[in-house]
Amino acid sequence: MNLAKEKKEEIVTGFSKHAKDTGSCAVQIALLTEKINELTEHFKIFKKDYQSRRGLLRHVSQRRKLLNYLKKTKNEEYEELIKKLNIRK
Repeated sequence: MNLAKEKKEEIVTGFSKHAKDTGSCAVQIALLTEKINELTEHFKIFKKDYQSRRGLLRHVSQRRKLLNYLKKTKNEEYEELIKKLNIRK
């Protein structure tokens, strides 16, 4: 389940630090959060889709690693991102 090009561009512009910033932690976390939210909605309909559930767990794990890194290096940015994306700690 890929994000639509327009939605992805919207997220990148919303969380990027400069015009060509697509790989910073904040952008990656925002994109992963959107994918996780889409997969969560998918599982409300298709409860037995175990292959996609594996992908969801991989996305959640990757986002957790990025959040841990951001918390260690830039705690203020981490707190702001958590509030902006409405993610639990």
